[in-house]
Amino acid sequence: MRLCEIKQTSPERFTLVFDDASELKTTLGIITERFLHSGMELSGEAYNELVCASTLSLAKARALRIINARPMSREEMRKRLVEKGETPENAEECADWLCEMGLINDEQYAGSVVRHYAAKGYGQTRIKQELRRHGVPREMWDAALEQMPEQDEYLARFLRTRLSDPTDRAQVKKVSDALFRRGYSWEQIRSALNEFDTQGEL
Repeated sequence: MRLCEIKQTSPERFTLVFDDASELKTTLGIITERFLHSGMELSGEAYNELVCASTLSLAKARALRIINARPMSREEMRKRLVEKGETPENAEECADWLCEMGLINDEQYAGSVVRHYAAKGYGQTRIKQELRRHGVPREMWDAALEQMPEQDEYLARFLRTRLSDPTDRAQVKKVSDALFRRGYSWEQIRSALNEFDTQGEL
């Protein structure tokens, strides 16, 4: 197989045109690493290697664009790449590559997830759900949750704004259910209600 033309489609991307009219998208890195040039002859094995290298290089470029948009866990990255059409093998390799470069750090990401959702007023149960949803490995949850600030002030503020009559059982139930949905335990909610009533926040 002979490489007939190398067409540049963007600063880092190229399309290789072969003598059988087939085309292969690749990157500048692959062209320079393999010294590709017009008129170059490739064996079937060399062509297949070029295809694999090109698809992986393009997958890495996509992974970089994704991680530059927002932080994420290794598992989120792997799933996102597969969703975008990358092979599971390339998705795994790209996710590992980003971890090796320090662009993905599940431990740091776990802490940022905890702090973000704690700042939104979520309790520990809801934050654990978010850690799972974001693909953070279970073994990293406990250390991350240690970074969670005390939520007493948030609970008190929530009750002040939502509970006008602590003797109204229907209102108390509505507020309690809302806090439970936000991830607080019934014990935390009862404690906050008792504190609220004791301080006379009526």
